[in-house]
Amino acid sequence: MGAEDLDLSVVLPAYDEARRLPPTVRRVAEFLAGSGLRTELIVVDDGSADGTVAAVEALAAEGVPLRLLRHQRNRGKGAAVATGVMAATGATILFSDADLSTPIEEAHVLIRALEDADVAIGSRALDRGLIEVHQPLPRELMGRVFNVFVQAVLLRGLWDTQCGFKAFRRDAAHAVFGRLRSEGFDFDVEVLYRARRAGLRIVEVPVRWRNSADTRVSAVGDSGRMLRGLFRIRRMVDRGE
Repeated sequence: MGAEDLDLSVVLPAYDEARRLPPTVRRVAEFLAGSGLRTELIVVDDGSADGTVAAVEALAAEGVPLRLLRHQRNRGKGAAVATGVMAATGATILFSDADLSTPIEEAHVLIRALEDADVAIGSRALDRGLIEVHQPLPRELMGRVFNVFVQAVLLRGLWDTQCGFKAFRRDAAHAVFGRLRSEGFDFDVEVLYRARRAGLRIVEVPVRWRNSADTRVSAVGDSGRMLRGLFRIRRMVDRGE
């Protein structure tokens, strides 16, 4: 079977994830093995300073099927996802957070949605009854306020751009990630804005979700930078950069 025959590529970005990444990789690999699909799992180490690389290499040595890609320095989540996506060969490319806040089993939901779309994004906002563990209230409210700005500036009609569980048809993924300039947490917004400007169809799908206490996003500092980033992204993409 050649790489061009793959049905699904799953990309896991990782930065200093030596502790929680091994169970995540095992769970994803088990899911893929039982999916009935032709698959690949790509782990992208974003210049980790802990034992993340050694942990992934140990899993590979045990026979867990995966590809490990590495950044020599920490560049940001967006850069890590882009590296994995551009290396992926599946007809569908899905990326997930390393904490599996959205269970990998929800991949089937996004794959089905891609039957009539180019991009399918997991959403916590469309059915909050699917949220098994909520964020602390201030953080959740901050997220809702951020979405108001996202809709006002860039992406009207999308209610949750930041859920770390998204799937793309391969040609759509390579088209938008190939031009990605945002290497930090605002990359989701740029990817979706580029997709919309390119005329790609985006669907938002409710998924199960459970808050992780180990989140790397600062509710105050990162939100401020991301808000400023919205206007930068609009200027950049609208200029064709």
